[in-house]
Amino acid sequence: MLRLKMATIRGVKMKVLQVNCVYDYGSTGKITKDLHEGLIKRGIDSVVLYGRRQSTHDSNVFKTCSEVEAKGWNVLSRIIGHPYEVSPIGTNVLINRIKKEKPDIVHLQCLNGYFVNIYKLIDWLKANKIPTVLTLHAEFMYTGGCGIAFECNQWKTELGCGQQMTCPLYGSEFKSIFGDQSSYMWQKMKSAFEGFDRNLVVVSVSPWLMERASKAPILISKQHRVVCNGLDTTVFKFYDTMDLRKKHNCENKKVVFHATPAFSADSEHLKGGYYVIDLARKMPDLCFIVAGQVIDSFDAPSNMIFLGKLDSKKLLAKYYSMADVTVITSKRETFSMVCAESLCCGTPVVGFKAGGPEQIALPEYSSFVQQGCVDLLMQAVNSFLALSCSKKEIEETARCYYSIKTMTDKYIGVYNDLLRAENNR
Repeated sequence: MLRLKMATIRGVKMKVLQVNCVYDYGSTGKITKDLHEGLIKRGIDSVVLYGRRQSTHDSNVFKTCSEVEAKGWNVLSRIIGHPYEVSPIGTNVLINRIKKEKPDIVHLQCLNGYFVNIYKLIDWLKANKIPTVLTLHAEFMYTGGCGIAFECNQWKTELGCGQQMTCPLYGSEFKSIFGDQSSYMWQKMKSAFEGFDRNLVVVSVSPWLMERASKAPILISKQHRVVCNGLDTTVFKFYDTMDLRKKHNCENKKVVFHATPAFSADSEHLKGGYYVIDLARKMPDLCFIVAGQVIDSFDAPSNMIFLGKLDSKKLLAKYYSMADVTVITSKRETFSMVCAESLCCGTPVVGFKAGGPEQIALPEYSSFVQQGCVDLLMQAVNSFLALSCSKKEIEETARCYYSIKTMTDKYIGVYNDLLRAENNR
């Protein structure tokens, strides 16, 4: 049995091992890399294990699952309905790597992606009494299944999902030849976390997420903390953007910016592009610029400009800087990197209430209105356009709140508290 002591108390360098589905890809992959580099700068030994996407040559970063195995289990799990009980080879590689590294802390980030058997990993960490930090970026670790529960509350009940009614996502997100498997997944996740109390801290990326997680039967008895995601404030900062304004012929116009992974005119789409189109039609004197992959065809108003996916973070930051207001129209977000990035570039944010964004935003430079109400959203946009906020002032305030340094320091505090409690037992 692995019995890990508090490295910092012994005067030995602390060692932290992160596990995430990806590395330097997508939001959680970038957060994982930023934390890895931030810990190294603080003199902490840092290791990352990840399962999907591209290989990397970064020091102490290891891929644990082949794409062939992960993709195979992706297909199989969609048939049998068990997306978190997958990849036995990748799971064994990951656990054996943890044994080899002997970390003081295992920090679990996002574990979906078909690269690890979540139940087996949690059971193993629990059985070996390894101090563990679990960061929630989505809801599936306490719903047992869905990444976003929306208005469904089955996961809150003592009986769990699938007992009183069929899962609302069965047939769309979850399919199985054996029927609705939500009850099985909920029970398996609950069993994995039972008894894993003293050596576990659950971190949520927003107060909204922590409130839900702390009431979920799967995680109700655990220690809960909030640590907001950090971003690179040497890139996401205010830039002079007169060149971009000239490029898009909007030197004398107010600009509304919308950034999203995928833009759709479908009224049911999670990111709410439909409402941005409606807003643009109602505000023809403004220039609306959208960054993100357009995934369907539609008739766009003439005052909308579509940039497609921006691979350069610096160019994305320049568009945030160029805008007078950034609009967020998601139906649900556990955090909102768009909100944090925009504020760090000096641009206020307006949007629909979606859970996380309205709680992690700087209240003096943001406004969130009733979900789906475009008229209220339009009023909020007009209010900020009339204020002429100081971009430098917004940037300086946001930098302190959303920086990688702030995130890293808070996680080090979580690690030390957990190890101190473990050492005093």
